[in-house]
Amino acid sequence: MAGLSRRNFVCRLPFVAAAVPAAVNLPVGASKPAGHGGGDGAAANTAAHGSQAHAGIVGGKVKNDFDPTEILRDYDTGRVINGVREWEIVAEDKEIEVAPGVKYAAWTYNGRVPGPTLRATEGEKLRVRFTNASSHPHTMHFHGIHTDVNDGIPNIGPGNIEPGESYDYEFGAEPFGLHLYHCHTRPLADHIAKGLYGAFIIDPKKGRPKADELLMVMNGFDTNFDRTNEIYAVNTVAFAYEREPIRVKRGEQVRIYLVNALEFDLLNSFHIHANFFDYYPTGTSLEPTELTDTVIQGQGQRGILELRFPFTGKYMFHAHVSEFAELGWMGFFDVVD
Repeated sequence: MAGLSRRNFVCRLPFVAAAVPAAVNLPVGASKPAGHGGGDGAAANTAAHGSQAHAGIVGGKVKNDFDPTEILRDYDTGRVINGVREWEIVAEDKEIEVAPGVKYAAWTYNGRVPGPTLRATEGEKLRVRFTNASSHPHTMHFHGIHTDVNDGIPNIGPGNIEPGESYDYEFGAEPFGLHLYHCHTRPLADHIAKGLYGAFIIDPKKGRPKADELLMVMNGFDTNFDRTNEIYAVNTVAFAYEREPIRVKRGEQVRIYLVNALEFDLLNSFHIHANFFDYYPTGTSLEPTELTDTVIQGQGQRGILELRFPFTGKYMFHAHVSEFAELGWMGFFDVVD
């Protein structure tokens, strides 16, 4: 199977019934072993083709200590000390499962991918105490407005935080909206692709209308070291919300915080079946820009989606790139009374 790419990946389904060997990721900058195409690794067990099932990963459950369903509604507001909202974030190397039996050597913030969803209110003073407990230099770069020494990039301020070192990033919560944070150490694509990213929500001072709020970070994983993704997902685990649909209530306002953290692909997208949503790019305005059923985001783009489901039943959502959907980026809303 040397030379197997994601584009002929789904054609290899007859081979996926065998036991699933673990995927092992090379160190950043290392070259691919001669003749290695990933076909004998875990990546060859993730394909979906010809149906909404996923033949290579039917059944079973991942064994991570974080759950994609919990990540949906898990917002970390930290703690307020002397008027400053604080968090403690630790970078660590950790093996995770991105599909049942498909293991990936990730770099994580607080042991999960995506990292914790940090949440503050516009105008607050913030402090993020970052400790690097991994085996590589890392940083934290926050989208927002702040001084250069708190920008989390090499050669400015503290620069890279070396293994065993810590640094306090301090800045104000502005502007309100949906942002993200990620490592900015070179090579940048590798540090992000390995899992060092998370969502950063700044609520407007007056808040937003009450809603069932869901965090969806679109991501992917290069499991055979060719700098293309073999697995796509929302909140890390392929087909997680097909196996466990997202339960929402009919007629209730649903607010989706959608972040594109995907590397190695220029664009990602979100499409909802049998419904439309109001879209707020970056969430920095309280007025939507359009009513639609599909939105496209580039790398690092994000936005807020608001909708209500008028009928009960199961409604699909997925990337409107068929390849992404077939390789893990799809799920269902389960709408109940």
